[in-house]
Amino acid sequence: MPGKRMIYYNEEVKEQGRREIQGGKSQREIIREYGISRYTIQSWCGLRPETKLRQIAPVSKGRPQEVKTIEDYAKENERLKIESELLWDFLQSVERK
Repeated sequence: MPGKRMIYYNEEVKEQGRREIQGGKSQREIIREYGISRYTIQSWCGLRPETKLRQIAPVSKGRPQEVKTIEDYAKENERLKIESELLWDFLQSVERK
């Protein structure tokens, strides 16, 4: 939503909300009391499906890593050997002049 800023709550507020849910208070009561969204309180308490999944297996950050096989490493090794030879030959030719 344009114009809305993200509000970050400290751990004390989150823990208080969790305790109140476990104590039997309804989500609606907590939402009114704290002035937060239903989504937020459900995320704090682990009631949202995506939150449950994140708790089970955290999502890694960044780009997904490519799975390399032994053949991939062999090709890369061969390429690096060729590059090394070319650079060595170049340096040798430059030093002679």
